[in-house]
Amino acid sequence: MKVFLALWSALWTLTLPLILFYLRRRGRKDPLYAQHLPERFGRYPQAMPGAVWVHAVSLGEMRSAVPLVRALLDRGETVVSTHFTPAGRREAARAFAPEIAAGRMAAVWVPLELSWCFKGFFRAFRPKLGLVMEVEIWPRMVFAARAAGVPLFMCNAGYPSKSVARDARFPLRPAVMRGFAGALVKSQMQAGRFAAIGVQNIHVTGELRFDQPVPSALLAAAAPARPLLAGNRPVITFASVVEGEDETYLTAIEAALKGPKPPFIIYVPRKPERFEETARLIAARGLRAIRRTQVFDENLRPRAIPQADILIGDSLGEMYFYLALADRVVTGGGFTPHGAHNIIEPLALGRPVIVGPAIHTIEYPAEEAIAAGVCFHAQTPEDLSRALTPAGWPGPSQAEIHAFLQAHSGATARTMQAIAPLLTSR
Repeated sequence: MKVFLALWSALWTLTLPLILFYLRRRGRKDPLYAQHLPERFGRYPQAMPGAVWVHAVSLGEMRSAVPLVRALLDRGETVVSTHFTPAGRREAARAFAPEIAAGRMAAVWVPLELSWCFKGFFRAFRPKLGLVMEVEIWPRMVFAARAAGVPLFMCNAGYPSKSVARDARFPLRPAVMRGFAGALVKSQMQAGRFAAIGVQNIHVTGELRFDQPVPSALLAAAAPARPLLAGNRPVITFASVVEGEDETYLTAIEAALKGPKPPFIIYVPRKPERFEETARLIAARGLRAIRRTQVFDENLRPRAIPQADILIGDSLGEMYFYLALADRVVTGGGFTPHGAHNIIEPLALGRPVIVGPAIHTIEYPAEEAIAAGVCFHAQTPEDLSRALTPAGWPGPSQAEIHAFLQAHSGATARTMQAIAPLLTSR
């Protein structure tokens, strides 16, 4: 491992000019990428010794961390969250603005993968423990924390089957994972997978996303918007659509629109870079589409809304608005090898969910949700078309979805219980 870490550090040192160029270039589209650069080298404007460190690389990880960070702050802890992307940092700044202003929390860039950068981070914050959301395996982070005496845990961790198979052939990642102080994992199945590669101190705490707060303002905006958009038509939201599955989805949408009770479609690309491309693909099929930024103002108040069959969700941070409009939701990613995205958000609103065949990224809770009947696993495009209608898939009752959510909530409390000895002993 020492040899690998030396080579790893040499690689990062040699490519440092390219990394800085990357950040500057990304900064042209999002200026925050190029701001606060000293933080990436371990130089921070504030000190917060004894903070709990939560590493949430991007938006999804930070959103799953929100209930846990809230519980830590409510307990009286100070928190430092680290991020690599602007989306994650902005979410932390938005969700915890009062605490950041009061000096009880800081949201900063994670240091680059160099030991001297992490030394600066540990000098500034001297964390009592670290929690890495999901499974972010950064060798220097792991072993720098170990050298500094900071217990670093994988948190809300899952170990997808594809990763298990890959790591069996290339065992370097398992060696790094064994450097963590422990793992707080989503399910008993995941616990077994981590134990099989030698990770110690494993606790089954569940999925934190079940405890995420639902933004009431977005739900309130959806209620009056739905009849203006769809009238009495059923509404289907395609959420977090990724490149490579538009053909499958748009073909299914065309067929549904020709049916006896055509639905109104909400179509939300996962990345903002695809907003224009998505509009072109829909227009090329002759489908009538409008865009969220054209028919609603920045506060989601409606402007004049022309008749259409599809609303393109060309905005960020408003997923709950698009989900709240729906009767059922197709979660994107499952018709690509990369795998399906989060199904918990639509379920939290009581919406039945449809996923494609590739669910290795969300094995928990997808397998449990499919078994409970609150999620439909479409193995083929034909299955997808069938599941878009109540006749093809009746879907679960609200009571069934509520029971599923009740059975799987509580991860925040279990996580806090697992880390309590470290919070009180340091």
